[in-house]
Amino acid sequence: MADDLKPAGEAGAEAPPAPAPQRHGLALVVRWEVLLLALLGGTIAFGADVSPYFLQSTNLFYICLNVGEVAIMALPLTLIVVTGEIDLSVASTLGLCGVLMAELFKHGWPIWPAMIAAIVLGAVLGAFNGFLVTRIGLPSLAVTIGTLTLYRGIAQGILPTDTIGGFPTYLTNIGVVPIPGTHIPYSIAFFGALAIVFAVVLHATPLGRAIFAIGAGQEAAFFAGIRVKRIKFWLFVLSGMLSGFAGVLWSLRFASARYDSGIGMELYVVTIVLLGGISIFGGRGTIAGVVVAVAVLGCLQTALTADLMPAQDQNIVVGTLLIASVILPNGADLYRRARARLRSAEARRHAAAAAPGELG
Repeated sequence: MADDLKPAGEAGAEAPPAPAPQRHGLALVVRWEVLLLALLGGTIAFGADVSPYFLQSTNLFYICLNVGEVAIMALPLTLIVVTGEIDLSVASTLGLCGVLMAELFKHGWPIWPAMIAAIVLGAVLGAFNGFLVTRIGLPSLAVTIGTLTLYRGIAQGILPTDTIGGFPTYLTNIGVVPIPGTHIPYSIAFFGALAIVFAVVLHATPLGRAIFAIGAGQEAAFFAGIRVKRIKFWLFVLSGMLSGFAGVLWSLRFASARYDSGIGMELYVVTIVLLGGISIFGGRGTIAGVVVAVAVLGCLQTALTADLMPAQDQNIVVGTLLIASVILPNGADLYRRARARLRSAEARRHAAAAAPGELG
């Protein structure tokens, strides 16, 4: 605040050093991605130590398979978090879309139209989130916590206890066999293709620059001519659509659909995004970091399972990773925000102390 009150000449004299924080921010991102690669190496070493089969091609196939749907949902969430918003309803959207596909197939729909309908439903659910956030003005955290429960409840109402299966074998095979001639599951192949598209869009297009600008400062982006609400709305639609697609893949992989499919998976999706270096405050991060975070989480889960760690203890590890991924890469932002609050409080105290003298 004090800098804003300086004369124009003094402000201009201090202008040249301004790029330094940008270089520091870039260096911070690079350092975080290097740390992620080191963490990935450590995780692989740990997995190889606890199981002699960890590095075998068959096991690598299952590592990729187990994280495929989570990785796909993490990509649109990455863009949403870069804008400073959040979507916690992704796993519930996955479950509801899988249930719709199964119900339509059960009632005589051909499997391909049923799959398309499930993906369209995901887009509609995402649009509902986007409408509440961008048009009604509700906070995305509260909205998506609510729709997390709402969408899961609707899925349970449609399919309370039953499990629907009987999908065509040529489709259910995509969840249990790799792409011919490789050890790569189909879901990870979809993720890889999407990650390339998302990386190009976020880092090499005007839309990507607009997304970063929104996260860095929504009001400034709006006055710069960026359609803030429209971009956010369509990002929520994209998140819902890809969550629906993940729901289709999940149901085909398990050859069945249940209302509780993917329950709790939003924890892993958010962990991947934040562990990948995406700032929870928005405006910073890379798709490359998210891709490495997918590999870290996949290897870590498999290594912990091979080490016979119970599921509840694995959740403790993932929760710790989530907290660390909020604090460590955002340490500079947290420090700057705390310092700004202290300066603001100090300025108010000085103003209050000066007020009686001015009145006299």
